[in-house]
Amino acid sequence: MGKVTGFQEFDRQLPQKLAPAERIKNYNEFESLYSDDELNHQSARCMDCGIPFCHSGCPLGNIIPEFNDAVYNKNWEEAYQVLASTNNFPEFTGRICPAPCESACVLGINKPPVAIEEIEKHIIEIAFQKNLVKPVAPLIKTGKKIAVVGSGPAGLAAAAQLSKAGHLVTVYERDDKIGGLLRYGIPDFKMEKWIIDRRLEIMEKDGVVFKTNTEIGKDIAADELVRNNDAVVLAGGSTIPRNLNIPGRELKGIHFAMDFLKQQNKRVSNTAFSAEGIVATGKDVIIIGGGDTGSDCVGTSNRQGAKSVKQFEVMMQPPVQRTQHMPWPTYPMVLKTTSSHEEGVDRYWGINTKEFLGDENGDLRAIKVTDVNWELDIIGRPMKFNEVEGSEREIPCQRIFLAMGFLNPQYEGMIESLGIEVDKQRGNVVAKEGVYRTNISKVFTAGDMRRGQSLVVWAISEGREAARKVDEFLMGYSTLESKDAVNQFEQVF
Repeated sequence: MGKVTGFQEFDRQLPQKLAPAERIKNYNEFESLYSDDELNHQSARCMDCGIPFCHSGCPLGNIIPEFNDAVYNKNWEEAYQVLASTNNFPEFTGRICPAPCESACVLGINKPPVAIEEIEKHIIEIAFQKNLVKPVAPLIKTGKKIAVVGSGPAGLAAAAQLSKAGHLVTVYERDDKIGGLLRYGIPDFKMEKWIIDRRLEIMEKDGVVFKTNTEIGKDIAADELVRNNDAVVLAGGSTIPRNLNIPGRELKGIHFAMDFLKQQNKRVSNTAFSAEGIVATGKDVIIIGGGDTGSDCVGTSNRQGAKSVKQFEVMMQPPVQRTQHMPWPTYPMVLKTTSSHEEGVDRYWGINTKEFLGDENGDLRAIKVTDVNWELDIIGRPMKFNEVEGSEREIPCQRIFLAMGFLNPQYEGMIESLGIEVDKQRGNVVAKEGVYRTNISKVFTAGDMRRGQSLVVWAISEGREAARKVDEFLMGYSTLESKDAVNQFEQVF
């Protein structure tokens, strides 16, 4: 390692943030970068642990100790090459990944873990500054044509890898701009959109063709797309949100979280939208759902000037630290306080929504709730809840945002017309992990469409792995990197 005693000498430090009162005035990112000395100290904390469990914690298999060593020694080209060998988009994961690698960090057993995510972000930003990020596609092409449907992280990762293998890749996106969830799901204050555009410029130089406002199964027949390409990768995500069908659901003022977030992202980018405007300005807002999407609604509501913001979660409040049922190096289900929570929100746990209440005009005026207690199994997992007698009450609100996750991909159009097999239990496209091929020979799938709602880092991983299988399908072998971090490192260096 760069400094054997670094983990003893330096404490974990994160970059400074603007104060909440300042950052909610706009939609810009608000975290600063490390100084040179701070970055050096944080990379020095990566210890000579022997077995780097961070590798297994990362869905991409990032080779973390090696790039930390390169950062400590200010060898930026090596740091970038090591990181880019497993991760196509460190600028995305360095900003919006929940960092399961840090949960698996050996130092994290008895000290705060290495700030892996921040170091990753710094590597890629320095690489762009030093002009180290360049096109990688070969000049001689294979002549094989591949269509990638969906331009979220899984689709972009698959396209980048297939282009690197020398194939002719076209990415189809039904929205007006490329990026999928990255563009219209992640708020700008977490990731500004020029970051996506910067990466798309590199991919276009690699020969990737992007076609927007094109829905497969509607604008282009799905069977025609399959017929005109040597392979197709479906990466449309899990887009059908979980609804809350209780009395009063038809009232005005109740919206799915992604509709709210997408509209605001379009406002920030001065992009027109046809739907009725959804705003929280001056309203008492309640967000139902305690995950990251709900947190994004908190941050967006505060920036729009909501009168008050509350966030409800039917589950009980998680513990602050690991319990005996969450041993290291597993990813712990502990209480998470995001930057949006820091900006102002009342969080409620163990609360069940019973009914939406409206006024004579059909507008939402309040929500009826009860408290609940959960019955747990022997290892602390929730099994079922019981309502607390006498806890029923009304809470005034004029906006509800449903952020309870996603069920499955959209079936109408592409999936139904192609006869793609769907899992009967979870509703996802059927394709075995490690194979990624659907029941249609030339059609592969990756990301949330296959595995269900998940993390951006998992989507990138799936896109990369699916690309390798497509390459093998077309060529009989593949020169694309495998997920095996050790073999990967030997291939690159």
